[in-house]
Amino acid sequence: MINKEVLELVNAGLMLPLMEEFYTIQGEGFHKGTAAYFIRIGGCDVGCHWCDVKESWNAETHPPTAIESIVRNAASFSDTIVVTGGEPLMWDMGPLTKALKNKNLSTHIETSGAYPLTGIWDWICLSPKKNKLPVDEIYRQAHELKVIVYNKHDLVFAEEQAKKVSKTCILYLQPEWSVREKVTPMIVDYVMKNPKWKVSLQTHKYLNIP
Repeated sequence: MINKEVLELVNAGLMLPLMEEFYTIQGEGFHKGTAAYFIRIGGCDVGCHWCDVKESWNAETHPPTAIESIVRNAASFSDTIVVTGGEPLMWDMGPLTKALKNKNLSTHIETSGAYPLTGIWDWICLSPKKNKLPVDEIYRQAHELKVIVYNKHDLVFAEEQAKKVSKTCILYLQPEWSVREKVTPMIVDYVMKNPKWKVSLQTHKYLNIP
């Protein structure tokens, strides 16, 4: 049970339920192949059935950690910091990103957009989910739209989402890993017919990189 003082710090974004932090290669989207330090924040109520980090969903299982500690660790590894989850926007990202920017670090976020955007971001990867749609204002701020494709209808959903982002937003279709052999040919065919889209792959899984 979190005491009142810690809870107040978490609600203020000065402590965050940290699931894990690690230095690796970004495997997806526009920045794939880039060395980056990942900060995975616990807590998510979007509930994707194919989520490969379901252990992140319950924030109470991840210890509230002072952002000073998180930033110190991040700064010792990389200039590029990726905040992911879970759903990081369940928490106030302002204090964390301010501290990261004070260290001249590049801040990236991977989010479903289901909660209002907080924080200072150099790159916003919006990955919308059908069961909890993004809030309206995040669409125009996204640099990258990444739609996970599990079945054919997800292509319809992708087009609906693409109508809401800015013209400069880069559009990606990414096969859901467990059905990749089935949906990848469908995605390739779709992108060839609709070249405004690009194919995103989870290259870190092919390369066996954590």
